[in-house]
Amino acid sequence: MDDTPATDDGQAALPDGLDRRAELSKFLRTRRARLKPEDVGIPSHGRHRRVPGLRREELAQIAGVSVAYYTRLEQGNGRNVSAEVLDSIARALRLTDAEHAHLTHLAKPKQQRRKYRLPERQHVRVALRHLLDSMEGMPAYVSGARSDILAWNRTAAALFGDWGKLPPAERNWARLTFLSPAYRDLFLDWDSKASDIVSLLRLYAGQHPQDPDLSALVGELSVKSDEFRRLWATHDVKEKGHGVKRMRHPLVGDLTLAYETMPLPDDHGQVLCVYHAEPGSAAAEALRLLASWGTDTVRAGGQAPRP
Repeated sequence: MDDTPATDDGQAALPDGLDRRAELSKFLRTRRARLKPEDVGIPSHGRHRRVPGLRREELAQIAGVSVAYYTRLEQGNGRNVSAEVLDSIARALRLTDAEHAHLTHLAKPKQQRRKYRLPERQHVRVALRHLLDSMEGMPAYVSGARSDILAWNRTAAALFGDWGKLPPAERNWARLTFLSPAYRDLFLDWDSKASDIVSLLRLYAGQHPQDPDLSALVGELSVKSDEFRRLWATHDVKEKGHGVKRMRHPLVGDLTLAYETMPLPDDHGQVLCVYHAEPGSAAAEALRLLASWGTDTVRAGGQAPRP
């Protein structure tokens, strides 16, 4: 009977790339740990449990596989596992679509080149830059792999800070979110923003485990930020979609903005993110003011603008 804790060991740095087998094991264990017996219709009364979550044999029974088979998979041995079995395990663990995709990437990876590396510079098509310029009045930007910020319009610079004054390597949402005090002040729901960023990096890591630039980024943030290290150890994954962010801007005060994220085809995983306000709202007026001020009042150093 398995009563081993279904938790991560907290290791975050990836000096030589992501260990796919270890990641598969930790991902399955953390997903199993978050399920309660009552969540899946298993009576828990009268049974002593030393650890949270389901036992391996319980999860295996729900998924319709043998305990030995599931144990091998949770130990990181995904060799020859079928898509049907992964689907059954994903249903048993109640995975989201993003988590299901992540599990598949870890268990059945495509042939990876020995060293995965994006082009030294992730280029944004000229037409996309024109599109950003035409969206003046709404903060909009294009981000790429590893949460790199690649292109933006003037209103985005007025809202988030003048990214153009930063070295290209520092134009990265993960670095800014965890290492810049100004971004901690800007996002009122900073914990949610930080969790989203780490979940996106985890999803990318499952797709490109041998990316040395990702390894360097994760290693740096793990050393410099306790919060990043804690969130990385949860193994949560999430795709960027849409939602609402509350911000406190030093020039226009509090504003609530909705955002939409649109994947860009054939652009190496780039996405277009657009923020917008409800028509006639105080936030809409704040955006109008920011757009009229442009970047003249934006402070250097990647921080949010200060008066």
